[in-house]
Amino acid sequence: MKFTQLRNATAKIEYAGKRFLVDPVLAAKGAYPGFEGTINSDKFNPLVDLPLPLDEILDVDAVVVTHTHSDHWDGAARKLVPKDMLIFAQNEKDAAEIEAAAFSNTRILTGRTVFDGITLIKTPGQHGTDEAMAKMGDRLGKVCGVVFRHPGEKTLYLAGDTVWNQAVADNLSQHAPDVIVLNCGDAQIIGLGSIIMNKRDVYEVYQAAPGAAIIASHMESVNHAVLSRKELRDFLRENGMMQRVFVPEDGESCLFR
Repeated sequence: MKFTQLRNATAKIEYAGKRFLVDPVLAAKGAYPGFEGTINSDKFNPLVDLPLPLDEILDVDAVVVTHTHSDHWDGAARKLVPKDMLIFAQNEKDAAEIEAAAFSNTRILTGRTVFDGITLIKTPGQHGTDEAMAKMGDRLGKVCGVVFRHPGEKTLYLAGDTVWNQAVADNLSQHAPDVIVLNCGDAQIIGLGSIIMNKRDVYEVYQAAPGAAIIASHMESVNHAVLSRKELRDFLRENGMMQRVFVPEDGESCLFR
């Protein structure tokens, strides 16, 4: 298994002989206004350039879109991803939105979706605290994670845009992943706090999955994500967590045998 951090939640995963592109955001640096009502909304997204050429990024067998927020599936991706590319979506609503952009090969993730011997399992998540969901649930919407399973590979859990909660704890208990990818840039809405994981949430996952390697993603790329890689690494060092938690730079890969 090879995980390559690209930018924000966009990543390339090589797994059991297949290549997956996760949550593609392919626009040039500064293409979009910041998210209204969020911290640092004066900054334009994405904050950084892509670290690899587009042809290399798009050299994949399938795309996974955990949800269709514009920092996970942007206008550039809708234009640049080949229209016949296999795209996995979390539900019928997202699949219909993707198909409305002329994509012809969508599949809806389920509790057991099989793709060339790889089992993809949709997992629940929550895009913010209970308070945030009560006040802005329509805007934050539905999200999902994905577990990858194959007899020849370690089990991978891509948590998606979620905070630490009972659903994540149950996912860890049920699937016992060997490798976990966390969106942990601590994206914040003003007055409602974190809508994805922060460093304390990373600590909770670390404690709940004592045998797993953890990869930190969704960092330093959009206006409202306030947790820096340096701050997270300092926290990991202070709490003796460096051996199992990886904080890759954009363009950096993690290999697991």
